[in-house]
Amino acid sequence: MNVRTGDILLMKKKHPCGCSEFSVLRIGADFRIKCNGCGREIMLERVKVEKNIKKIIREE
Repeated sequence: MNVRTGDILLMKKKHPCGCSEFSVLRIGADFRIKCNGCGREIMLERVKVEKNIKKIIREE
């Protein structure tokens, strides 16, 4: 997948706070994403993140 830092990911599953949009902070073997609703930062495996992406929103 073509995901870059600064992108906003619309995920299939929502965060417990109810928001489904996450900002990408770091990319590598793991992704560091930040919930746009509550601001919590989460570190997940690349495979899990790519599996749960519904849409990539880029601000160019």
